[in-house]
Amino acid sequence: MTTMVAADLGAQSGRIALGRFDGERLDVSEVHRFSNVPVRTRATLSWDILRLYQDVLDGLRAAGRDAGRIDSVGVDAWAVDFGLLDRSGRLLGNPVHYRDARRAAAVDGVFARIPPRELYERTGIQLMPINTIFELAGMATGNDPVLAAADTLLLIPDLVHYWLCGSRVVERTNATTTQCFDPRAGGWAGDLLARLELPPGLFPEVVLPGTTLGPLAPDVADEVQIEGATVVAVGTHDTASAVAAIPFRQAGSAYISAGTWSLVGVEVDGPVIDDRTFAANLTNEGGVAGTVRLLKNVAGLWILHECRRAWALEGRDFAFEELVSEASEAPQLRALIDPDDALFADPGSMPAKVAEFCVATRQPVPESPGAVTRCVLESLALKHAQAIGSLAEATGAMPTEVHVVGGGARNELLCVWTAEAAGLPVLAGPEEATQIGNLLVQAIALGELASLDEAREVVRASIEPVLYEPSGSAVWREARDRFAELTATPRVQVEARA
Repeated sequence: MTTMVAADLGAQSGRIALGRFDGERLDVSEVHRFSNVPVRTRATLSWDILRLYQDVLDGLRAAGRDAGRIDSVGVDAWAVDFGLLDRSGRLLGNPVHYRDARRAAAVDGVFARIPPRELYERTGIQLMPINTIFELAGMATGNDPVLAAADTLLLIPDLVHYWLCGSRVVERTNATTTQCFDPRAGGWAGDLLARLELPPGLFPEVVLPGTTLGPLAPDVADEVQIEGATVVAVGTHDTASAVAAIPFRQAGSAYISAGTWSLVGVEVDGPVIDDRTFAANLTNEGGVAGTVRLLKNVAGLWILHECRRAWALEGRDFAFEELVSEASEAPQLRALIDPDDALFADPGSMPAKVAEFCVATRQPVPESPGAVTRCVLESLALKHAQAIGSLAEATGAMPTEVHVVGGGARNELLCVWTAEAAGLPVLAGPEEATQIGNLLVQAIALGELASLDEAREVVRASIEPVLYEPSGSAVWREARDRFAELTATPRVQVEARA
């Protein structure tokens, strides 16, 4: 029995999972769950990275108690955010949150030096103000002393790996999300970074998913009471791990990793960078086993989470299941929003923002929490379908089915309505795809599995997806047309990813 630990750090919460693999089936159990709450100080929004690291240690300790022996550990997390180390390996400050205003303020300055089409051509990454390159450019333009003192940039999971075992490398799937990486050349886009006056030595070696980084550092092993465990660079971008766990039945199928954000994509053999993908603002991100995730980033269930938070502040603390139940009883397709509108990009009173959008677009305002929930979920489903259409145009082939993984896979309404909106069968599950993919890449690194295809066979043997078939309803065809019109002449937009 091979025993592994996956640390999965999400933008709202983290999970530590224990995986046991007997050579045929993978058993996964969650041993620790914790919240991830950013902190605002002096107008800067930052991640509480030391708190997160302590939770990783607490989870490792719990896994060790349960299993007795741990063979390997791997960390995945959200994309684009980073920590900077000085020459002695000390963290120079809390990583800044991708929603902090400094990144958006730096976009025009970057485009003045590197035109948008050139930046996309070189990196293949969707142009979004949250990308790493804009944060770094803003620091360089502002002569930030932290950047001047920095020796090494590590993305969030790589930073945790460094603390666990001392490795100073960046794993490829997450490196590709930064817009600092050239996917054709297979390395950092040094000439572009030089044009932004970024230190050339800041970017460390890039390693492939499945690379063994080294044993747990002695002090860490003592603290968590685990001996002999190896740290593995998995698909450190959480979506890369999630896609590795999708039990595709047909080549070219679409997938939606649905959680805080919805990542709608297809798996391809190499980057697809041309005028069509640029116009559609599709992104090319690294996947496990040399694959590329061609996808569209869509604001996801975070909008509904923010609605719940706003209602809780008013003294109305709804369980998610309660809202979904009320949504099922609300009027169908009465009002729609564009989830990627800039109005919904920042935290705030999201129900009021939904109302504001509906007023601005001359639609009925949803009044009850159930009606707001239905509006958000139906709009997300239509946005999913729109993204699938963009992918089909870019690749020249319409997917025949859609796999939904992540937390959204257990939201029956979202899955049913995505099937209706896209007119395609939806297969839901596994819900914990990110943890499963993380563990499977560790199993490959340990020699327990030979390939990504073999890893996906394990998922097929272990998990049965739930199938949702579209009804072909004319109501949803009309809704697709209305949604296309609503988003064809949008208000100012921002697209976001985690």
